Amino acid sequence: MSAVIRKFQVTFDAAEPERLGRFWCEVLGYTAPPPKGFDSWEDFRQSEPEDKRGSWFALTDPSGEGPRIYIQRVPEGKTAKNRLHLDVRVGTGLVGEERLAVLEAEATRLEALGAVRVQVLYDGTDSCISMQDIEGNEFCVD
Repeated sequence: MSAVIRKFQVTFDAAEPERLGRFWCEVLGYTAPPPKGFDSWEDFRQSEPEDKRGSWFALTDPSGEGPRIYIQRVPEGKTAKNRLHLDVRVGTGLVGEERLAVLEAEATRLEALGAVRVQVLYDGTDSCISMQDIEGNEFCVD
């Protein structure tokens, strides 16, 4: 019996789906094409009932390789640490000071977008920087 590989999407809960989605587009280099049949997200939002406007946003990897990210509005705020988080892989194959310098540069870029640096983990060889996105969701620059 052969294994079946399935595509998947990653779903975030959020207070402001489009704002969070635009942040992640900048982080990952993803795009956010409007839903089919619409020229823009604004056109799509205007077609929705008022109470549903802005209730979700989706972004995709333009290469088609990475998972789709779907962001849905929820009424409650974030209250605990994520059980799952994204690792933004920018230092693959690098070690030591060279790896740390690449991670630091990316963390600085993401801070300019509104991310918050939480902690730098570095043991002299391997490193990782834990951060929070603009709604407090944890992720790592790895």
